[in-house]
Amino acid sequence: MSTEPEYDEVTKTYTTGHEWDGIKELNTPLPRWWLWTLYATIIWSIGYWIVMPAWPLINDHTRGVLGYSQRDTVNAELAAAKNARLIFSEKLLNADLETIENTPELLEFAMAGGKAVFGDNCAGCHGTGASGAKGYPNLNDDDWLWGGSLDEIHETITVGIRGVHDDTRLSDMPAFLTDDMLDKDQIKNMADYVVSLSDNTHTVPEGTYEVFQENCAACHGENAKGNKDFGAPNLTDGIWLYGADKETLISTISYSRKGVMPAWADRLDPATIKSLAVFIHSLGGGK
Repeated sequence: MSTEPEYDEVTKTYTTGHEWDGIKELNTPLPRWWLWTLYATIIWSIGYWIVMPAWPLINDHTRGVLGYSQRDTVNAELAAAKNARLIFSEKLLNADLETIENTPELLEFAMAGGKAVFGDNCAGCHGTGASGAKGYPNLNDDDWLWGGSLDEIHETITVGIRGVHDDTRLSDMPAFLTDDMLDKDQIKNMADYVVSLSDNTHTVPEGTYEVFQENCAACHGENAKGNKDFGAPNLTDGIWLYGADKETLISTISYSRKGVMPAWADRLDPATIKSLAVFIHSLGGGK
């Protein structure tokens, strides 16, 4: 219902004359600055519709006076970034690994690219922090089966380990039980001996050293410190790929391990492999 506007003593405001169920509506219009802002945005929107692409059509859209296209802008930026990468990729391709590490702009580019490639291709096995897991090497330490120099890391990435590449890194530790080279008791004794190499409190059955020399020293060395030419691990440093407990060692000696790393030469271009090698070498364990 409507009544005549009146002055409300409580709020010191006139009413609109509208009343419903005893409730009277106060006449409190929007602030003038707010209204002018609203009108300005309306005028702005009209100008935007004219100047910029705005309205959808059946098969297209209005182009606007400026003919601006965000898609074209993005494509141009991507093309420029690609050209910049190509320039640096060419420089990486033509530079040796040590030059890359000693040239700040090349090193920065290689590190950024290598980190991204590592996350996309290597982190699934070695972990996002490259700390590895059971059966997957930690790339942050200085224990390298095939060597931790720049060139050695690059070679390993390129050809892989026990893969299909013609020059793949290859070493085959015998399965001493399966191949009937040692019996179960000898293997248990050998596990004790291997544990003792990094834990001198561990007792070793008599005669085990001779068995080691006859069967293992050819690859691991007489002092058991390994041989990177064969990918044979150092057994004295307490760093273990599959575990150091006796049961794990017995399983390893009995049945061997045949871990595989793919050859990235068939998946990544040479410049990218160089970037990846530089990044891995920088993690802290590179020699």
